[in-house]
Amino acid sequence: MPTPPATPAGSDVAPEQPAAVAVPSQQAERLGLGRLVRTPGYRRLLAVRFATQWADGMFQAALGGAVLFNPERQADPLAVAAGLAVLLLPYSVIGPFAGALLDRWDRRRVLMGANLVRAALVVVVAVTVFAGVAGPPLYLAALAVAGVSRFVLSGLSVALPHVVPRRHLVEANTFAVTAGAAMAAVGGASAIGLRELLGPDDTGSGITTLTAIVGSVVAAALAARFRRGSLGPDRADTSARTVSTVLHGFADGARATAATPSIAGSFLALAAHRLAFGISTLLTLLLFRYAFTDVGPLRAGLAGIGQTVVLAAAGLGSAALLAPWMVRRWGRPRTVRVALLVATATQLAVAALLSLPAVLVAAFVLGATGQVVKLCTDAAVQGEAGDEVLGRVFALYDIVFNVGYVIAVATAALLSPPDGWAPWLLAAAAGLYVLGLLGHDTQLRRKRVSSH
Repeated sequence: MPTPPATPAGSDVAPEQPAAVAVPSQQAERLGLGRLVRTPGYRRLLAVRFATQWADGMFQAALGGAVLFNPERQADPLAVAAGLAVLLLPYSVIGPFAGALLDRWDRRRVLMGANLVRAALVVVVAVTVFAGVAGPPLYLAALAVAGVSRFVLSGLSVALPHVVPRRHLVEANTFAVTAGAAMAAVGGASAIGLRELLGPDDTGSGITTLTAIVGSVVAAALAARFRRGSLGPDRADTSARTVSTVLHGFADGARATAATPSIAGSFLALAAHRLAFGISTLLTLLLFRYAFTDVGPLRAGLAGIGQTVVLAAAGLGSAALLAPWMVRRWGRPRTVRVALLVATATQLAVAALLSLPAVLVAAFVLGATGQVVKLCTDAAVQGEAGDEVLGRVFALYDIVFNVGYVIAVATAALLSPPDGWAPWLLAAAAGLYVLGLLGHDTQLRRKRVSSH
């Protein structure tokens, strides 16, 4: 089910002693939200994240409305899949290179410059929508915006350890990721509300899309307040091998991930969630567009998508409370297992009871369970990936997070009927969660064998 756009590489890693946070349980110290937010560097970086993700949510919802819920355009499953793909695929293509660059460039300048470039590209997309242009020109313009957005989000992820003491990193990361995703949901809701005022046609959609530049400009201004070099990287390779290293960024990240079973296992669990989630997202959008009708206060159409996003955001908020408690009580591996099992049961239930209320309930549950898996993956990366390869590991993280989603969306678009009524596809998504659980546990057994 659709959730607010979440930060794909939402975790954050301290540069020294990577193994110390490998298990974010009893050893992790709690600072408390009040004192955490009063930390100047963290508060400022959090503000950059909020503005960035609000703009992302605004842009994605505006573009989705222009493509799917615009009376001047008709969208079939493949058109919906193309729209979703352009929002998520670009950074997965450039990620290996961008990750290596983030290990070399001043991340403060990345956050400033990339946000300003994104604002300019949003203007191009808004003009394209306003002019009624469809197909490849619109998608190419949106691809450019999405690519820069992913670069910004990855820069936020690798910068946060430079403003938070290591012993508070898990707590700081949990709040930043969850609150950032909630801000993306607020941005999406803002786009839906503004579109209701301005109209669903190309003119209203174009103006709504243009409004997203506000968040990008604010984020750039906030990033400018950091001192030069204060966000890392700590050690930058400025040798003549820089270009070669950039070109091998994907292989570097893959090797670093494969060498650490806990990270590899977490990636497999997250990949399963994203595959299942991609199927659910496409079907849900089609169902709300073509199949569902209003049920009392529950709405179909774009308003129903807005209700779904709100419930999914509530699930994300619940995960921020549940995940730390579950990890302290059970440990990270069992927390991931429980989340995947609950997601499996939810997918089977919504396949059997396919209806608007069932989809809304599933949006909350899958929002919570998916975010629990993601937070555990964040903790695995932040505890066991060194700062010198951090950008490249996050690049691989984005590939897992986004390519799996896009593959699932495309496959579902090819298999789904035009109205999205495909319970068997939702049941297949449940099977993907089971495969993720098996892959996760297989990697953890590899870790135990290697330790003996």
